[in-house]
Amino acid sequence: MTGPRRPVPGQPGATAPQRPVLTVRGLRVEFDVPAGRLPAVAGVDLDLHRGEILALVGESGSGKSALAMSLVGLNRGPGTHISGEVDFNGQNLVTASESQLRRVRGRHVAAVFQDALAALNPLHRAGAQVAEMIRTHQQVPRARAWQRAEDLLADVGIANPARNARAYPHQLSGGMRQRVMIAIGLANDPTVLIADEPTTALDVTIQAQVLATLKRLQAEHGTSIVLITHDLGVVAEVADRVAVMYGGRIVEQGTREQVLYAPQHPYTMGLLGSVPRVDGPVADRLPAIPGSPLTGVARPSGCGFAPRCGYAHDACATAPPALTRRHGGPGQHDACLLDAPARAAARAPARTAGGRP
Repeated sequence: MTGPRRPVPGQPGATAPQRPVLTVRGLRVEFDVPAGRLPAVAGVDLDLHRGEILALVGESGSGKSALAMSLVGLNRGPGTHISGEVDFNGQNLVTASESQLRRVRGRHVAAVFQDALAALNPLHRAGAQVAEMIRTHQQVPRARAWQRAEDLLADVGIANPARNARAYPHQLSGGMRQRVMIAIGLANDPTVLIADEPTTALDVTIQAQVLATLKRLQAEHGTSIVLITHDLGVVAEVADRVAVMYGGRIVEQGTREQVLYAPQHPYTMGLLGSVPRVDGPVADRLPAIPGSPLTGVARPSGCGFAPRCGYAHDACATAPPALTRRHGGPGQHDACLLDAPARAAARAPARTAGGRP
Protein backbone atom coordinates (compact mmCIF):
# COMPACT_ATOMS: atom_id res chain seq x y z
CA MET A 1 0.00 0.00 0.00
CA THR A 2 1.34 3.43 -0.87
CA GLY A 3 1.69 6.38 1.47
CA PRO A 4 2.82 6.71 5.07
CA ARG A 5 0.98 4.90 7.79
CA ARG A 6 -0.96 6.98 10.26
CA PRO A 7 -1.03 6.19 13.98
CA VAL A 8 -4.34 4.77 15.15
CA PRO A 9 -5.75 5.94 18.52
CA GLY A 10 -5.11 3.38 21.23
CA GLN A 11 -2.24 1.70 19.40
CA PRO A 12 1.51 2.12 20.04
CA GLY A 13 2.80 5.29 18.46
CA ALA A 14 -0.58 7.03 18.58
CA THR A 15 -0.63 10.57 19.86
CA ALA A 16 -3.17 12.29 22.07
CA PRO A 17 -6.70 12.64 20.64
CA GLN A 18 -6.76 15.11 17.77
CA ARG A 19 -9.49 17.19 16.25
CA PRO A 20 -11.89 15.21 14.04
CA VAL A 21 -10.80 14.68 10.45
CA LEU A 22 -14.38 15.39 9.34
CA THR A 23 -16.89 17.58 11.16
CA VAL A 24 -20.56 17.75 10.16
CA ARG A 25 -22.79 20.48 11.57
CA GLY A 26 -26.44 21.15 10.77
CA LEU A 27 -26.37 19.15 7.54
CA ARG A 28 -29.64 19.13 5.66
CA VAL A 29 -30.39 17.34 2.38
CA GLU A 30 -33.76 17.85 0.71
CA PHE A 31 -35.10 16.56 -2.60
CA ASP A 32 -37.84 18.09 -4.71
CA VAL A 33 -40.58 15.49 -5.27
CA PRO A 34 -44.09 15.85 -6.75
CA ALA A 35 -45.59 16.24 -3.26
CA GLY A 36 -43.13 18.94 -2.19
CA ARG A 37 -39.68 18.93 -0.61
CA LEU A 38 -38.57 15.68 1.00
CA PRO A 39 -36.26 16.12 4.03
CA ALA A 40 -33.88 13.17 3.57
CA VAL A 41 -31.39 14.55 6.11
CA ALA A 42 -32.87 16.89 8.66
CA GLY A 43 -30.05 18.61 10.53
CA VAL A 44 -27.25 16.20 11.43
CA ASP A 45 -24.17 16.78 13.58
CA LEU A 46 -21.36 14.22 13.39
CA ASP A 47 -17.64 13.94 14.08
CA LEU A 48 -15.39 11.40 12.37
CA HIS A 49 -12.10 10.82 14.16
CA ARG A 50 -8.82 9.67 12.71
CA GLY A 51 -8.46 5.94 12.33
CA GLU A 52 -11.98 4.94 13.40
CA ILE A 53 -14.84 3.12 11.74
CA LEU A 54 -18.10 4.99 12.24
CA ALA A 55 -21.18 2.95 11.31
CA LEU A 56 -24.36 4.68 10.13
CA VAL A 57 -27.25 2.35 10.96
CA GLY A 58 -30.96 2.50 10.22
CA GLU A 59 -33.82 1.16 8.13
CA SER A 60 -33.98 1.79 4.40
CA GLY A 61 -35.02 5.39 3.81
CA SER A 62 -33.60 6.68 7.09
CA GLY A 63 -31.18 9.00 5.27
CA LYS A 64 -27.91 7.07 5.61
CA SER A 65 -26.85 7.13 1.98
CA ALA A 66 -28.11 10.67 1.39
CA LEU A 67 -26.00 11.82 4.34
CA ALA A 68 -22.88 9.98 3.21
CA MET A 69 -23.11 11.01 -0.43
CA SER A 70 -23.59 14.66 0.52
CA LEU A 71 -20.27 14.63 2.38
CA VAL A 72 -18.48 14.95 -0.97
CA GLY A 73 -21.29 16.30 -3.14
CA LEU A 74 -22.07 13.04 -4.93
CA ASN A 75 -25.82 13.75 -4.81
CA ARG A 76 -25.74 17.30 -6.11
CA GLY A 77 -28.06 18.02 -8.97
CA PRO A 78 -31.34 19.62 -10.03
CA GLY A 79 -33.97 19.34 -7.34
CA THR A 80 -31.43 18.71 -4.57
CA HIS A 81 -30.91 21.20 -1.75
CA ILE A 82 -27.92 20.75 0.57
CA SER A 83 -27.08 23.11 3.41
CA GLY A 84 -25.03 23.09 6.59
CA GLU A 85 -21.33 22.46 7.05
CA VAL A 86 -19.03 19.56 6.24
CA ASP A 87 -15.61 20.67 7.41
CA PHE A 88 -12.61 18.83 5.98
CA ASN A 89 -9.19 20.40 6.53
CA GLY A 90 -10.82 23.78 7.11
CA GLN A 91 -12.85 23.64 3.89
CA ASN A 92 -16.64 23.48 3.84
CA LEU A 93 -17.42 20.80 1.25
CA VAL A 94 -21.09 21.82 1.12
CA THR A 95 -20.28 25.20 -0.39
CA ALA A 96 -17.20 24.05 -2.33
CA SER A 97 -17.31 24.31 -6.11
CA GLU A 98 -17.34 21.23 -8.29
CA SER A 99 -13.69 21.78 -9.28
CA GLN A 100 -12.73 22.03 -5.60
CA LEU A 101 -14.65 18.83 -4.84
CA ARG A 102 -12.89 16.99 -7.66
CA ARG A 103 -9.57 17.71 -5.96
CA VAL A 104 -10.93 16.17 -2.75
CA ARG A 105 -12.91 13.21 -4.11
CA GLY A 106 -10.78 10.17 -4.69
CA ARG A 107 -7.68 11.86 -3.32
CA HIS A 108 -8.60 12.72 0.27
CA VAL A 109 -12.16 11.36 0.57
CA ALA A 110 -13.02 8.23 -1.41
CA ALA A 111 -16.14 6.09 -1.74
CA VAL A 112 -16.91 2.39 -2.16
CA PHE A 113 -20.39 1.61 -3.46
CA GLN A 114 -22.74 -1.31 -2.89
CA ASP A 115 -23.00 -2.67 -6.42
CA ALA A 116 -19.43 -3.12 -7.63
CA LEU A 117 -20.53 -4.61 -10.96
CA ALA A 118 -22.52 -1.46 -11.75
CA ALA A 119 -19.82 0.90 -10.44
CA LEU A 120 -16.94 -0.67 -12.39
CA ASN A 121 -16.58 0.05 -16.10
CA PRO A 122 -17.23 -3.25 -17.92
CA LEU A 123 -15.04 -2.18 -20.86
CA HIS A 124 -11.83 -1.66 -18.87
CA ARG A 125 -9.64 -4.12 -17.04
CA ALA A 126 -9.68 -4.05 -13.25
CA GLY A 127 -6.07 -2.94 -12.94
CA ALA A 128 -6.59 -0.15 -15.48
CA GLN A 129 -9.41 1.29 -13.39
CA VAL A 130 -7.25 1.32 -10.26
CA ALA A 131 -4.34 2.86 -12.21
CA GLU A 132 -6.66 5.52 -13.65
CA MET A 133 -7.59 6.67 -10.15
CA ILE A 134 -3.90 6.96 -9.27
CA ARG A 135 -3.00 8.94 -12.40
CA THR A 136 -6.02 11.23 -11.99
CA HIS A 137 -4.58 12.63 -8.78
CA GLN A 138 -0.85 11.96 -9.05
CA GLN A 139 1.78 12.67 -11.69
CA VAL A 140 3.14 9.17 -12.21
CA PRO A 141 4.06 7.25 -15.39
CA ARG A 142 1.55 4.76 -16.72
CA ALA A 143 3.79 1.75 -16.03
CA ARG A 144 4.38 2.84 -12.44
CA ALA A 145 0.65 3.39 -11.87
CA TRP A 146 -0.06 -0.11 -13.19
CA GLN A 147 2.51 -1.64 -10.84
CA ARG A 148 1.00 0.23 -7.91
CA ALA A 149 -2.44 -0.98 -9.00
CA GLU A 150 -1.21 -4.58 -8.81
CA ASP A 151 0.27 -3.86 -5.37
CA LEU A 152 -3.06 -2.45 -4.21
CA LEU A 153 -4.97 -5.47 -5.49
CA ALA A 154 -2.62 -7.70 -3.55
CA ASP A 155 -3.01 -5.54 -0.47
CA VAL A 156 -6.80 -5.93 -0.46
CA GLY A 157 -6.48 -9.71 -0.67
CA ILE A 158 -6.82 -10.53 -4.37
CA ALA A 159 -4.82 -13.63 -5.24
CA ASN A 160 -2.50 -13.52 -8.27
CA PRO A 161 -2.90 -9.75 -8.69
CA ALA A 162 -0.80 -9.59 -11.88
CA ARG A 163 -3.26 -11.91 -13.64
CA ASN A 164 -6.45 -10.56 -12.11
CA ALA A 165 -5.44 -6.97 -12.81
CA ARG A 166 -5.88 -7.85 -16.49
CA ALA A 167 -9.33 -9.34 -15.98
CA TYR A 168 -12.55 -7.54 -16.84
CA PRO A 169 -15.14 -7.04 -14.06
CA HIS A 170 -17.44 -9.79 -15.37
CA GLN A 171 -14.56 -12.27 -15.10
CA LEU A 172 -14.19 -11.68 -11.36
CA SER A 173 -16.30 -12.99 -8.49
CA GLY A 174 -18.50 -10.67 -6.45
CA GLY A 175 -16.01 -10.58 -3.61
CA MET A 176 -13.11 -9.82 -5.94
CA ARG A 177 -15.06 -7.01 -7.62
CA GLN A 178 -15.78 -5.49 -4.23
CA ARG A 179 -12.08 -5.72 -3.39
CA VAL A 180 -11.27 -3.93 -6.65
CA MET A 181 -13.63 -1.15 -5.56
CA ILE A 182 -11.84 -0.95 -2.22
CA ALA A 183 -8.49 -0.80 -4.03
CA ILE A 184 -9.79 2.07 -6.17
CA GLY A 185 -11.00 3.84 -3.04
CA LEU A 186 -7.63 3.42 -1.34
CA ALA A 187 -5.55 4.17 -4.44
CA ASN A 188 -4.42 7.56 -3.17
CA ASP A 189 -4.26 6.69 0.54
CA PRO A 190 -7.31 8.83 1.41
CA THR A 191 -7.93 10.21 4.85
CA VAL A 192 -11.61 9.18 4.74
CA LEU A 193 -13.26 6.20 3.04
CA ILE A 194 -17.05 6.13 2.65
CA ALA A 195 -18.31 2.54 2.31
CA ASP A 196 -21.98 2.43 1.31
CA GLU A 197 -23.36 -1.06 2.07
CA PRO A 198 -20.17 -2.69 0.73
CA THR A 199 -21.19 -6.25 1.68
CA THR A 200 -24.96 -6.32 1.12
CA ALA A 201 -24.89 -8.28 -2.15
CA LEU A 202 -22.27 -10.79 -0.99
CA ASP A 203 -22.66 -14.20 0.63
CA VAL A 204 -21.65 -14.48 4.27
CA THR A 205 -18.21 -15.98 3.58
CA ILE A 206 -17.19 -13.24 1.12
CA GLN A 207 -18.82 -10.65 3.39
CA ALA A 208 -16.56 -11.71 6.25
CA GLN A 209 -13.50 -11.48 4.01
CA VAL A 210 -14.37 -7.97 2.80
CA LEU A 211 -15.03 -6.78 6.36
CA ALA A 212 -11.72 -8.23 7.49
CA THR A 213 -10.02 -6.37 4.65
CA LEU A 214 -11.59 -3.06 5.71
CA LYS A 215 -10.69 -3.64 9.34
CA ARG A 216 -7.10 -4.54 8.50
CA LEU A 217 -6.60 -1.53 6.24
CA GLN A 218 -8.12 0.75 8.89
CA ALA A 219 -5.78 -0.65 11.53
CA GLU A 220 -2.65 -0.60 9.38
CA HIS A 221 -3.08 2.74 7.66
CA GLY A 222 -5.25 4.74 10.03
CA THR A 223 -7.94 5.37 7.42
CA SER A 224 -11.15 6.81 8.84
CA ILE A 225 -14.15 4.89 7.51
CA VAL A 226 -17.83 5.83 7.33
CA LEU A 227 -19.61 2.48 7.03
CA ILE A 228 -23.25 2.61 5.93
CA THR A 229 -25.19 -0.52 6.82
CA HIS A 230 -28.48 -1.88 8.11
CA ASP A 231 -26.80 -5.07 9.32
CA LEU A 232 -26.17 -5.02 13.07
CA GLY A 233 -23.95 -8.07 12.71
CA VAL A 234 -21.61 -6.02 10.53
CA VAL A 235 -21.66 -3.26 13.13
CA ALA A 236 -20.74 -5.69 15.89
CA GLU A 237 -17.90 -7.05 13.78
CA VAL A 238 -16.04 -3.90 12.73
CA ALA A 239 -17.46 -0.61 14.05
CA ASP A 240 -15.76 1.56 16.66
CA ARG A 241 -18.64 4.01 17.02
CA VAL A 242 -22.25 3.83 15.86
CA ALA A 243 -24.74 6.50 14.80
CA VAL A 244 -28.36 5.35 14.49
CA MET A 245 -30.49 7.28 12.00
CA TYR A 246 -34.26 7.57 11.80
CA GLY A 247 -36.26 9.95 9.65
CA GLY A 248 -33.18 11.88 8.55
CA ARG A 249 -31.91 12.50 12.08
CA ILE A 250 -29.37 10.91 14.38
CA VAL A 251 -31.38 9.47 17.26
CA GLU A 252 -28.51 7.79 19.10
CA GLN A 253 -24.74 7.57 18.89
CA GLY A 254 -21.96 6.15 20.99
CA THR A 255 -19.37 3.42 21.02
CA ARG A 256 -20.23 0.02 19.61
CA GLU A 257 -20.53 -1.45 23.10
CA GLN A 258 -22.76 1.39 24.33
CA VAL A 259 -25.20 1.28 21.43
CA LEU A 260 -25.40 -2.52 21.09
CA TYR A 261 -25.39 -3.47 24.76
CA ALA A 262 -26.84 -0.41 26.52
CA PRO A 263 -29.15 1.29 23.97
CA GLN A 264 -30.96 4.40 25.14
CA HIS A 265 -33.41 5.18 22.33
CA PRO A 266 -36.53 3.02 21.78
CA TYR A 267 -35.79 2.85 18.06
CA THR A 268 -32.35 1.38 18.71
CA MET A 269 -33.91 -1.04 21.16
CA GLY A 270 -36.46 -2.07 18.53
CA LEU A 271 -33.73 -2.73 15.98
CA LEU A 272 -31.83 -4.87 18.45
CA GLY A 273 -35.00 -6.69 19.49
CA SER A 274 -35.57 -7.78 15.89
CA VAL A 275 -32.20 -9.57 15.75
CA PRO A 276 -32.63 -13.34 16.15
CA ARG A 277 -30.75 -15.00 18.97
CA VAL A 278 -27.90 -17.38 18.25
CA ASP A 279 -28.08 -18.86 21.73
CA GLY A 280 -30.99 -20.06 23.84
CA PRO A 281 -34.50 -20.86 22.62
CA VAL A 282 -35.66 -19.85 19.17
CA ALA A 283 -38.61 -17.46 19.24
CA ASP A 284 -41.68 -18.41 17.23
CA ARG A 285 -41.95 -14.85 15.99
CA LEU A 286 -39.48 -11.98 16.25
CA PRO A 287 -40.90 -8.73 17.59
CA ALA A 288 -41.30 -5.99 14.99
CA ILE A 289 -41.39 -2.23 15.32
CA PRO A 290 -45.03 -1.26 14.68
CA GLY A 291 -45.93 1.09 11.86
CA SER A 292 -43.79 2.17 8.93
CA PRO A 293 -40.71 4.39 8.56
CA LEU A 294 -41.13 8.04 7.61
CA THR A 295 -41.22 8.33 3.84
CA GLY A 296 -43.39 11.29 2.88
CA VAL A 297 -42.86 15.02 2.78
CA ALA A 298 -44.93 15.64 5.91
CA ARG A 299 -43.08 14.92 9.16
CA PRO A 300 -44.27 14.94 12.79
CA SER A 301 -43.74 18.21 14.65
CA GLY A 302 -42.04 16.40 17.51
CA CYS A 303 -40.05 13.18 17.71
CA GLY A 304 -40.19 11.41 14.34
CA PHE A 305 -40.34 8.01 16.04
CA ALA A 306 -43.18 8.94 18.40
CA PRO A 307 -45.98 7.54 16.15
CA ARG A 308 -44.31 4.10 16.32
CA CYS A 309 -43.14 4.27 19.93
CA GLY A 310 -45.17 2.51 22.63
CA TYR A 311 -43.63 4.74 25.32
CA ALA A 312 -44.26 8.17 23.78
CA HIS A 313 -45.96 10.85 25.88
CA ASP A 314 -47.27 14.36 25.26
CA ALA A 315 -43.85 16.06 25.37
CA CYS A 316 -42.65 13.86 22.50
CA ALA A 317 -45.07 15.62 20.14
CA THR A 318 -43.96 19.20 20.83
CA ALA A 319 -40.51 19.44 19.20
CA PRO A 320 -37.79 17.05 18.00
CA PRO A 321 -35.68 16.14 21.05
CA ALA A 322 -32.09 17.34 20.94
CA LEU A 323 -29.32 14.78 20.65
CA THR A 324 -27.59 14.97 24.02
CA ARG A 325 -26.28 12.80 26.83
CA ARG A 326 -29.09 11.77 29.14
CA HIS A 327 -28.76 8.35 30.76
CA GLY A 328 -26.01 6.69 28.70
CA GLY A 329 -22.30 6.36 29.26
CA PRO A 330 -19.60 8.94 28.48
CA GLY A 331 -19.84 10.01 24.85
CA GLN A 332 -23.23 8.33 24.38
CA HIS A 333 -25.99 10.63 23.16
CA ASP A 334 -29.63 10.05 22.37
CA ALA A 335 -32.66 12.03 21.22
CA CYS A 336 -35.30 10.66 23.59
CA LEU A 337 -37.24 12.27 26.44
CA LEU A 338 -38.07 9.06 28.33
CA ASP A 339 -37.04 8.84 31.95
CA ALA A 340 -34.85 6.04 33.30
CA PRO A 341 -37.69 3.66 34.35
CA ALA A 342 -39.40 3.96 30.97
CA ARG A 343 -36.12 3.27 29.19
CA ALA A 344 -35.55 0.19 31.30
CA ALA A 345 -39.03 -1.08 30.40
CA ALA A 346 -38.42 -0.43 26.71
CA ARG A 347 -35.04 -2.16 26.80
CA ALA A 348 -36.42 -5.41 28.24
CA PRO A 349 -37.83 -6.78 24.94
CA ALA A 350 -34.51 -6.05 23.21
CA ARG A 351 -32.71 -8.09 25.85
CA THR A 352 -35.15 -10.98 25.53
CA ALA A 353 -35.34 -11.16 21.73
CA GLY A 354 -31.94 -9.92 20.67
CA GLY A 355 -29.87 -11.61 23.31
CA ARG A 356 -28.45 -8.35 24.66
CA PRO A 357 -27.26 -8.32 28.26
